[in-house]
Amino acid sequence: MNKQSSNTAAALPVLFGFFVMGFCDVVGISTTYMQERFELSEWAAGFIPSMVFFWFLLFSVPSAGLMNRIGRKNTVQISNLITIIGMFLPLFFAQSLLAYVIAFVLLGIGNTILQVSLNPLLTNVVRGEALTSSLTVGQVVKAVSSFSGPLIAAAAATQMGNWMYIFPIYAGITVLSSLWLLLKKIPAEAPVTHSTSMKATFALLKDKQILLLFLGIVFVVGTDVGMNTVTPKLLIERVGLDTASAGIGSSVYFLSRTAGAFLGAILLRKMHEMKYYKVHLLLTIPVMIGLFMTQSQTGILIGVGLMGYAISSIFPIIYSKAIQARPEKANELSGLMITGVFGGAVVPPIMGAMANVLGNQSGSLMVISAAVLYLIVLGFGIRQTSK
Repeated sequence: MNKQSSNTAAALPVLFGFFVMGFCDVVGISTTYMQERFELSEWAAGFIPSMVFFWFLLFSVPSAGLMNRIGRKNTVQISNLITIIGMFLPLFFAQSLLAYVIAFVLLGIGNTILQVSLNPLLTNVVRGEALTSSLTVGQVVKAVSSFSGPLIAAAAATQMGNWMYIFPIYAGITVLSSLWLLLKKIPAEAPVTHSTSMKATFALLKDKQILLLFLGIVFVVGTDVGMNTVTPKLLIERVGLDTASAGIGSSVYFLSRTAGAFLGAILLRKMHEMKYYKVHLLLTIPVMIGLFMTQSQTGILIGVGLMGYAISSIFPIIYSKAIQARPEKANELSGLMITGVFGGAVVPPIMGAMANVLGNQSGSLMVISAAVLYLIVLGFGIRQTSK
């Protein structure tokens, strides 16, 4: 077996881990189901995604420190164990709101550790110019998982009698991912001979470029989670669909994001990453205007589909630019950048508050538009590097 095929074989279980990473996106359609099941207000429902994404603020940097001590692969396995435990909880306490909250908390903690450790683990088997496109392939896998979530939830609701059966299904998939990674030999990274404090990690934000990229992660994740959350609500509010049917909006969003990430993995091998970034972000301007105006199901689905496509490869571009800026701080930067996923906890409550103020989901779209505006400005502020 030649070196390239060996690296490809080693990369497969790592890339499959991105499927587990996509589980956090089920919180979008779950918010709609839980809001209906437990009769939650818009404002209260807005905090459900926070149960997943809040932990990126607290655990990302400590996870980077843990990764320095025990290695990237072992850190990924710890994240899998936490996810498995969390996904089994609703199976035993299906009538308890607290059980769902704890499940989402554990999903968030597990996902935080996974995102901090899995991206650097991929660099153990993929290096150099192939990193950005390989990270984008990982986002394709994650997007497939995100796309599947609403469909699995709808199938569980209609065929199994309760949408919550998606959780034990996710637990089983995580077990398979953990076993595959356990059985596959992954080249180990060079041992880290120093420990990094949270203060030292956050001190990287003194670099203006790193700060801008960090905020980019905050707003791209906020946009992604925001679109995931608002899409079913737009279909319910403007078209009158029921909760199960409205899940089609999330599936269209993630299907388009999957297609965009797949295409991005190809184009980023041939096209300068920042040119790609700017073209796709400028596409969001007419899309957001259209979403404010349209009242039809077709118009909404086209809008959210284009939005999913437009931002599909933005996260890996921002992430890879940060790693390229300070490669000697890859572990610390991974923890720092993944802390920015906390944007998924910040944006939805603000959306809920704005929706309450205006009395409709246009308030939510205003918040998403502000996040997108920052990403557009960022694209013209990042220093250019040669391809």
